[in-house]
Amino acid sequence: YWELTEGSPEARCFEAIKAKSMTKQELEGAVGKDAAKVGMGNCMKNKWIKKDGDVLAAAVDTIVDDVKIQLSTVSSTPAETNETCLPAKVLTALKKRKLLSLQKRVSFDVSKGSSFSTTRKKKPADLTKEMIDSGEWQDADFKEYNFGTVGSAVGGGYLHPLLKVRAEFRKVLTCMGFEEMPTNKWVESSFWNFDALFQPQSHPARDAHDTFFIKDPAATVSLPKDYYERVVKMHEEGGSGSIGYRYNFKPGDARKNLLRTHTTAVSSQMLYKLANREGGFKPQRYFSVDRVFRNESMDATHLCEFHQVEGLVADYDLSLGDLIGTIETFFRKIGITQLRFKPAFNPYTEPSMEIFGYHPGLKKWTEIGNSGMFRPEMLAPMGLPENVRVIAWGLSLERPTMIKYGVKNIRDLFGHKVDMARTRTAPVCRFD
Repeated sequence: YWELTEGSPEARCFEAIKAKSMTKQELEGAVGKDAAKVGMGNCMKNKWIKKDGDVLAAAVDTIVDDVKIQLSTVSSTPAETNETCLPAKVLTALKKRKLLSLQKRVSFDVSKGSSFSTTRKKKPADLTKEMIDSGEWQDADFKEYNFGTVGSAVGGGYLHPLLKVRAEFRKVLTCMGFEEMPTNKWVESSFWNFDALFQPQSHPARDAHDTFFIKDPAATVSLPKDYYERVVKMHEEGGSGSIGYRYNFKPGDARKNLLRTHTTAVSSQMLYKLANREGGFKPQRYFSVDRVFRNESMDATHLCEFHQVEGLVADYDLSLGDLIGTIETFFRKIGITQLRFKPAFNPYTEPSMEIFGYHPGLKKWTEIGNSGMFRPEMLAPMGLPENVRVIAWGLSLERPTMIKYGVKNIRDLFGHKVDMARTRTAPVCRFD
């Protein structure tokens, strides 16, 4: 509250005007501008003064300064009861004029309890071996167990976005009748990675600028002898209507070990086993989703290692129509319905096609995969029946994952710069 030793503003204005009639400007000079602003209006309201032109004059002889009396009453009343010492209407008016303010006081009554101590001692929560050995447990005051409390959140493992998309791809391909190939061996020989696919030894992809070769062990020690000789003959002399590449095959280049550049190195081995299985050839569908390695310049969309999704079908008298139909079925199941096919060249497939899909977000056609029919020069040395055809297609796992999760830079998805928080918060992947 205010302590008004000189009286309220209206009382001060009245005393000044009573002593001498004056104008408003003279009143402001006598009592101050702030006091005149508040006091003159209240004086006029209480009819203590009157206005004659520009001159203010007293209208009564004496006044009672109710505001000063009211504040004195509040001041002299104990704090516990001063809220009721004046009528509520009067207190509200004083608060509105900011002559009073309500303050809340909280009091505590502190006394000694049954467990009072001058030192703090932490209650043990568990019974330990040391307490049993020393006998301390007999006098210890154990902390009570709270069986109603909620435990802390249990942290667990989280699947990386790539693994979530891989799991969904596996589900789709399995539902289409495909069997997964064993692709856990990253190191392959140049024979299975290149030569068995009828890729010439002079091909640029076999250069160190494009492939990671292994220093130790630098070469493989075993290859299927009969099959190896048939592959060499196909490269040097041809067969199945082909004249081959007409060069001297280098056994040393075929035995070089490398980090596989595609999972087709596994496909070639699976087809060889399929051709030479007991009971003869049986139609089969294979797929794989695993890591491959290429010596490429890294940027926002390329890394030296990435994941390849590959599918193949080996059956009698397959055609390009079967390949297109299988591809359309797969991509439709992962939500891509608008496809285009463009003729392309691959060393081990003929005909070959690049696969383009329309991206609604980017509003343009983007390349999403490659495909083709394995060449007879690749299949004949394996021992497959003459009328067996193999259709295959492949795509990267990273690109659809980047589109699905809105990732613009591949290094934010895979590699040492990945944000672990993204792994914990990435939503479940589901293709409708």
